[in-house]
Amino acid sequence: MTEAAYDAAAYDDAARLVLTRQPAVVLTGAGISVASGIPDFRSSGGLWERYPLSDYGTIAAFRRDPKQVWTMLWALDGLISKAEPNQAHRALANMERLGLLDAIVTQNIDGLHQKAGSSRVIELHGAPRSLSCLNGCGTWQRQDFPKAAAPEPIDCPVCGAALKPDVTFFGEPIAQGALYAASHLTRYCGVMLVAGTSATVAPASQLPMMALGFGAKMIELNHEVTPLTDHSTVTLCGPLSETLPKLVAAVETLARTKEP
Repeated sequence: MTEAAYDAAAYDDAARLVLTRQPAVVLTGAGISVASGIPDFRSSGGLWERYPLSDYGTIAAFRRDPKQVWTMLWALDGLISKAEPNQAHRALANMERLGLLDAIVTQNIDGLHQKAGSSRVIELHGAPRSLSCLNGCGTWQRQDFPKAAAPEPIDCPVCGAALKPDVTFFGEPIAQGALYAASHLTRYCGVMLVAGTSATVAPASQLPMMALGFGAKMIELNHEVTPLTDHSTVTLCGPLSETLPKLVAAVETLARTKEP
């Protein structure tokens, strides 16, 4: 069997799962946004290479020195603000428009799924679109990142503590609402697509195996094999900006052949 024939068979198998194992849910990670110019945090040239996780990515680091952590947040905002959805994001939005995608559960904080047109997105790690008081005094405000000459912490107007972007730092719990929604979707989906993540960071890492435990099938889309590959029903390897549009095209083709 040639590689092309194998690919065609794999895409056909994956498309059949999407059509017959509804509802479908997608779990996405950093890999889906690489083609939009946002590198994986852990990859060469990623944020954790320039800003070590222990110094910039934990809630302890933020409490210890908010001004230092804001330099990383400033750099991240610079990447996100310039990024546009790529073909992978648009493919998932198209799946939703076709009525074949129930929801996206994402570990990303870049907002590109929504920008591409997806309407039901569960953001496990939050989003930097709003700020909350670090002391938990109840102050909340929508706030674009300040465009000053240098990154500076923003103080709570009530108690004076630093305001923190509503993203989940390492050492913080996932927001209960997001975790409940993701777990509910996982429990009742018929097929889970895992796209652009090796699912090694909890609690997102638990969702694919939870889905399998409740009888769902899994389609893995990653640039290379991962620890999930042995558990996947179908694996499609390659850049997400290529594999996801191909999968959606295969779904549309198969759907047309089944129309009366």
